[in-house]
Amino acid sequence: MVKNSFISIIPQEEKEKNKGSVEFQILSFTKKIRRLTSHLELHKKDYLSQRGLRKILGKRQRLLAYLSNKNRVRYKELIGKLNIREPKTR
Repeated sequence: MVKNSFISIIPQEEKEKNKGSVEFQILSFTKKIRRLTSHLELHKKDYLSQRGLRKILGKRQRLLAYLSNKNRVRYKELIGKLNIREPKTR
């Protein structure tokens, strides 16, 4: 399992205030994605977890697109902090 080494990106006092913020939601989805990815490396035929991973990836993708449209600077900072690739545009 992957330890939550990137949990300290958002300070503790901000977590308590802004649990509904886009950044916090993307952070929690990223944490779930990394946990499920490490689980699926061990259990390759766990199709229900694969489905859950795809759903969470879609939710995070939509939130990233929303943040990208609303505030490009915050989007770039979050992408850099979480070490997520920028999605390709069509």
